[in-house]
Amino acid sequence: MTKVGLHITDKLTFETWELAGHRLSGIVDSSTWCLGDWLVYGKSSFPDRYHRAIRAAGLQYQTLRNYAWVSRRFPLERRRAQLSFQHHAEVASLPIEKQDLWLDRAVASTWTTKQLRTQIRQAQHATPTAKKVDKAVALLPAISLEGSRLPSWRKAAEYQGIDFDQWVITTLDRAAERALEALPSRN
Repeated sequence: MTKVGLHITDKLTFETWELAGHRLSGIVDSSTWCLGDWLVYGKSSFPDRYHRAIRAAGLQYQTLRNYAWVSRRFPLERRRAQLSFQHHAEVASLPIEKQDLWLDRAVASTWTTKQLRTQIRQAQHATPTAKKVDKAVALLPAISLEGSRLPSWRKAAEYQGIDFDQWVITTLDRAAERALEALPSRN
């Protein structure tokens, strides 16, 4: 690997090639966090030479400023390793409690950045009645699933043309109704 590319000399299996891509993607995301942390440190430790160092980094000032802003909003202990830097950037402008809520949802639902953005927009554009109901909403506990379950559930929701979260809620409601109907009635 050089600054300008990746030279692959051996014949790779598909699995090895795929793993390399996953690792390279992780390096890109990690480098974004690292640049942000580097900038935060530099601004507090070297305020008089900060801009000179930014120019030396060779990236656009606004890009670096965004990295630093997101890094400041998320100390290391609040960052979700399962999510990308961009997931964090999507929620960085929100209050901390909302950041954590949305990031936890993104982890639990394995949302892409685009899906997270869509979910946030839908919640922000909800009707006033829905916003009142939202205060009574409780989050389900995170559950561990066997690898094949989540993709098949998502496929079922997609087949029915329903948002995944809504599909889960509807499916649980139906199961609860069936279970409650089976209970002996109390007179």
